[in-house]
Amino acid sequence: MGHQPEMKQSKASTRSSGNRTAWAAGVGAVLALAAMTVRRQTKAVEWDNPPLGQFIDVEGMRLHYLERGRGRPVVLLHGRGVTLQDYAISGLLDKVARNYRAIAFDRPGYGYSAKPGFAGWQPMAQAQLLHHALVRLGIENPIVVGHSWGTLVALAMALEFPAYVGGLVLASGYYFPTPRLDAIPQAVPAIPLFGTLMRHTVSPLLGRLMWPAIIRQAFAPADVPQRFEQFPPWMALRPDQLHASAAEAALMVPAAMQLSRRYRELRLPLALLAGAEDRVVDTGVHTESLHRLLPHGDLRILPGVGHMLHYAAPEEIVSAIDAVARAGTSAARRGMQMHPAPAALH
Repeated sequence: MGHQPEMKQSKASTRSSGNRTAWAAGVGAVLALAAMTVRRQTKAVEWDNPPLGQFIDVEGMRLHYLERGRGRPVVLLHGRGVTLQDYAISGLLDKVARNYRAIAFDRPGYGYSAKPGFAGWQPMAQAQLLHHALVRLGIENPIVVGHSWGTLVALAMALEFPAYVGGLVLASGYYFPTPRLDAIPQAVPAIPLFGTLMRHTVSPLLGRLMWPAIIRQAFAPADVPQRFEQFPPWMALRPDQLHASAAEAALMVPAAMQLSRRYRELRLPLALLAGAEDRVVDTGVHTESLHRLLPHGDLRILPGVGHMLHYAAPEEIVSAIDAVARAGTSAARRGMQMHPAPAALH
């Protein structure tokens, strides 16, 4: 009789241990199945969507870029979560290429560009890498176009290489370190070890479930255009690209804080565009505030347009590029008039 409590406790302990083992085995099986699904989807989407452009190796990093058209160079930098395909599908790339040499990059970690090291996600690091690539490609005095997170890289390039960048066209940008609670869960896949496990298993599957809602918010108040269906969701949900998106989500506020201290240094021609109905970035807090700091910029707030204005109003972006190009030409002429060439010696 005295041994019965011990026997019961032993049986309960055995059952508890067995339950934990079964639970761990179940979780392991789910994660293994998720990992297999992610690998299969990643291989399939890359097979169906091979690189569109060419590659250039810079500082040990391979960058993928797509080039079209002839004329003054215009560099297109995409936002967080997409690839250079975004500019091709929206039609902006072809519209720019009618009168310019358009070069769209997969930013580091996106599309088919290599993933950088820890410090390589910073806008300044990306700007330096892309500048070196552009110099290698023989590109001089480019107008740099950035959308969303890409505006931070464009601004960093103009601040770091003011004599090189000929002008900026910034669309739907996040420019100041305002709170972004949505960035906290989005940054999880960048956490060492745990994030690595998540982005190879659960995160891509959850992302695929949430994809329609995310895209609707980005395009709101307009409907998602039919041509965006050409963009393959799984290109954005591959583990390496999720790492890029998560790292940039984590860096969004500190990057804006660092860069915003230097915005007043900008003297180059620039245009600021934003949708009045942007539901991702507050137009008044960011675009209009930046214009107050840089009143020489061309401000264009588009009524009824949301975050993805390169789909809603690509002609407006091209018009802004034209205006920046003209402003740069006028400034160069004024400089020549103020500093005429010395008379030839005879």
